[in-house]
Amino acid sequence: MTFTTRKAGLSGLAVLGASALALAGCTPSGPAAPDFLPCVVSGTGGFDDNSFNQLAYEGINEAAAALNVEPVTIESETQDDFAPNIEQAVEAGCDLIITVGFDLAVATIEAATANPDLPFALIDDAGDVDFDGTGPDAPNVKPILFDTAQAAFLGGYAMASYTTSGTVGTYGGRPFPTVSIFMDGAAQGVEYYNEQKDADVQLLGWDIASQTGTFVDVFTPGTESFNAASNLLDQGADVLLPVGGGIYLSAVEAIKDRGTDAAILGVDADFTLTDPANADFVLTSILKQIKVAVIAVVNEAADGELDYEPYVGTLENGGVGIAPFHSFEGAVDPELQAELDAIAEGIIAGEIPVSSYLNPAG
Repeated sequence: MTFTTRKAGLSGLAVLGASALALAGCTPSGPAAPDFLPCVVSGTGGFDDNSFNQLAYEGINEAAAALNVEPVTIESETQDDFAPNIEQAVEAGCDLIITVGFDLAVATIEAATANPDLPFALIDDAGDVDFDGTGPDAPNVKPILFDTAQAAFLGGYAMASYTTSGTVGTYGGRPFPTVSIFMDGAAQGVEYYNEQKDADVQLLGWDIASQTGTFVDVFTPGTESFNAASNLLDQGADVLLPVGGGIYLSAVEAIKDRGTDAAILGVDADFTLTDPANADFVLTSILKQIKVAVIAVVNEAADGELDYEPYVGTLENGGVGIAPFHSFEGAVDPELQAELDAIAEGIIAGEIPVSSYLNPAG
């Protein structure tokens, strides 16, 4: 049985809130109850964000299908939904609750502490509410993390190679480490390009030394993101890296509005595949293999083999990566892909350091 609270734009799925569930009396009990019930609670971007929430949604559905069960999927519209949505999953009898995003950490830890025998998995956070580096505040939370800076390093290098103006730009949804890690990696990639090519490409929107930059405080498209993208374009940036759910859609609109031939980089998913309508604007995408991680964690939990050691996606284990150039393949430097492959090998070998909050030493 699937209890789904989702945006109306996603058709064919039941739309049930907590009150509707109570009125319907739907609980996963009786002869139709699945042997294992995996559940996911989204962040505010929604399951149709073409990004990290969607990847988690696809992952839990694929894993559930293989197990011949139906997952519980609950969408959060605002941050106020987090705690009640997680509680809804608890009340639904879930055997594993996956929460999607750094901003669900507090609500997840509170629910895990209140339900110590129930496994949780938290995407993009270590489950350490105080961020003191001591590990999860609740022992029944599995952290699912991604050292995205490694892949973003490749993305930043590609941005610097592709620009004709010598200026590229980035901005984020909210100032979370899981957002700025993309910006850190991109900044290091641009710097590496400048060193290797004796160039002077400028990155706007993020200062890696001070850890300050441009954030729009949302993960959904709208005026805030449109204005941020427009400001970067007005300063001469011709490649943009919008980091955070659907805010890239406003960047595309800003490019259209100005009639420029600027490009964007996708994040988390391969935007050319998840949003083909805007594929002509996507130079490449910085990949975070959330879908793969979710499938693995669901299978481990279903087999009774879930451990609570953090999963950390890297270039080496395939947890992060960079997408093909797709329609831009003929527009980039013919040597670029080979250069990126060599850089990736150097990062994996430890010869090219890439620092991030997950790996400060690089």
